[in-house]
Amino acid sequence: MTVLKRRLGLSLAVTCVLLTLVACGSRSINRAPVEERVTRAGDVIGVVPSVKPPQGFEHAGKPGYYTVKPGDTLTRIALENGQSPRDIALWSQVENPNRIEVGQVLRVVPPVSQEVQVQAVSRASVSTGTLAQPAAPAPALASTPAASETRPAPAAASESDINWIWPTNGPVLAGFDDVKNKGIDIGGTAGEPVLAAADGRVVYVGAGLRGYGNLIILKHNNVYLTAYAHNQTLLVKEDQSVLKGQKIAEMGNSDADRVKLHFEVRRQGKPVDPAKYLPAR
Repeated sequence: MTVLKRRLGLSLAVTCVLLTLVACGSRSINRAPVEERVTRAGDVIGVVPSVKPPQGFEHAGKPGYYTVKPGDTLTRIALENGQSPRDIALWSQVENPNRIEVGQVLRVVPPVSQEVQVQAVSRASVSTGTLAQPAAPAPALASTPAASETRPAPAAASESDINWIWPTNGPVLAGFDDVKNKGIDIGGTAGEPVLAAADGRVVYVGAGLRGYGNLIILKHNNVYLTAYAHNQTLLVKEDQSVLKGQKIAEMGNSDADRVKLHFEVRRQGKPVDPAKYLPAR
């Protein structure tokens, strides 16, 4: 009995020593290292590491700016704001248009003072991560009545200036729906011509927008864009000017369950029913 008590006492003593060591060690191991500094008053305060804010955070919530959300791509943001992806990248000083971060704030309207300059800046510079500098101003002309005359800038095309045509002649497979279908689906055969619905400039060519397949986006003026999706072949390049009726693609079934053309009209970035703009058949 005495031996058993001695062994029990020894076990309890060893346990206490181990618990004491563990408690001491835990205080040393679990204590987070905090950089300290002393204020003028002599107080010691912890310094919290600074986190770099997202690019453009100071413009969050302002008109003409958009805050990137999970799942966004530059192409989708541009389409929904009626702009070119490269223009938005340029205005927002995005070094790599293929990489945007949640919380990043992008400019989705042109700077008023630079609106004319933006059209002349080479968009190729955006893809290389360097921003081209605006051209130096032209030297002042001699002061003569003809040179000093102020001439108004040409007016932008209005809605009534656009004469739309159907981008292809097939049957309408699905009409416009605010929720389910942002445009109309037009049937046809693989390789059938896809035509520009109006004069415009190509602002996007590629397959970077999920659900659209091989896509072309045309900008017709400061109000309207058109989108042509699910193509088999793309026949134009970004920044190229096209004429109404020009063949820009060949119909296909990229990212679609059948051969068809998905055609959208966007007014200031918002989808509208193309049937209200296209001529009656």
